[in-house]
Amino acid sequence: MTTDARAQLKINTDRLMASLDELGAVGAYHDEEVSVTGVRRLALSPEDARGRRLVKGWFEEAGLTVSVDAIGNTYADRAGLEPAQAPVMSGSHVDSVPTGGRFDGALGVLGALEVVRTLNDHGVTTRRPLTIAFFTDEEGCRFGTDMLGSAVAVGRIPLEQAYSLTDDDGKSVQQELKSIGFLGAEAVGMRTPHAFVECHVEQGPTLIHEEIDLGVVTGVQGISWRRLTITGASAHAGATPMSFRKDAGLAAARINCRLHEMCAGGEYGAEMRATMGVIHPEPGMINVIPGRVIATVDLRNPDDDAMRRAETNLDAYQQHIAQELGVTIESVQTARTPAVVFDESVQRAIEAAADGQGLSHRRILAGAGHDAQEWSAVCKTAMIFTPGLNDGISHNPRELSTPKQCADGINTLLSVILSLSDEDG
Repeated sequence: MTTDARAQLKINTDRLMASLDELGAVGAYHDEEVSVTGVRRLALSPEDARGRRLVKGWFEEAGLTVSVDAIGNTYADRAGLEPAQAPVMSGSHVDSVPTGGRFDGALGVLGALEVVRTLNDHGVTTRRPLTIAFFTDEEGCRFGTDMLGSAVAVGRIPLEQAYSLTDDDGKSVQQELKSIGFLGAEAVGMRTPHAFVECHVEQGPTLIHEEIDLGVVTGVQGISWRRLTITGASAHAGATPMSFRKDAGLAAARINCRLHEMCAGGEYGAEMRATMGVIHPEPGMINVIPGRVIATVDLRNPDDDAMRRAETNLDAYQQHIAQELGVTIESVQTARTPAVVFDESVQRAIEAAADGQGLSHRRILAGAGHDAQEWSAVCKTAMIFTPGLNDGISHNPRELSTPKQCADGINTLLSVILSLSDEDG
């Protein structure tokens, strides 16, 4: 096929959307609050296992050679004209948050599969080999560490440390990999692609509000996750004077307010974000002062220095609150990733591909964590963002991208993969 003919290749949008719908039915649940069907495929759960097997089967049907590594990452390889060359890799994840939608992660995996299916349809063999993949526990909801599989694959998190992580029921990552049949034989750290490119829904409102077709992702902001255990003393809500209380619930509330103040003040930059997403008071009764609270803190900042200062400020404030309220506060770091800057040449390739299709685009920083940020440690990397309806909402059953939005992103991915696969070096 000539270069001009390859440039005109387009994916089968109906096939892509049918794949997204079929995978979206795995772990589907009806959310009564918003009357929408969502997705619940927690990492290494039975639902995740069903989704993994479905996608793995599609990889095999597409003629790909499939292997699973020791952390459960699943790779599908397609031969190139020059097999000794490092491959171009694309992919994402198939696990979800407990209240997820059909597109988060799945678009990147099934979009990469659709690229391969399109190349198969037209008898195109790329110069470099291609690898498409899905990675274990990108979301981090079950075992407390996001991008787990890709972080192990590139060596940021040791395999044994990952194996030892446990969920709320005490089940370990290693135990659950065995349980679902995805404790693979391939050693981790064996793959160094020529380049990695990931297509993902934006998960935010910028593109849809600015009426822009695609985002060219420049990097990912730093992320800091902590689990707080605040211990005071349970007591009767009516019989205990305020001055005698050691209220763990009050301490959690004060810290949560402090997080908001840290973001509103501008001291840590305009992009500083903080969330206390989990607040579990114990014993959780209306007439009992909370004696213990388990809470989480999610900090995000594109400036690593500002992030460190925010963490130091939070530590000092927690010590102050502990002394003032007579409680103890244990803070455990569960995840910490620095800000990542993506490769300029891959960003330019995405822009050129978008221009070739007449799509508007802008450069944008990723607010969420992604597998691509881990792979940027070992190869040149960037991401394509597609917009979403409903203000780009994600981690929510109302997450929704149109067939055109999905096709725009994956047609751009197709063009970028072809371009990267032709590169020397």
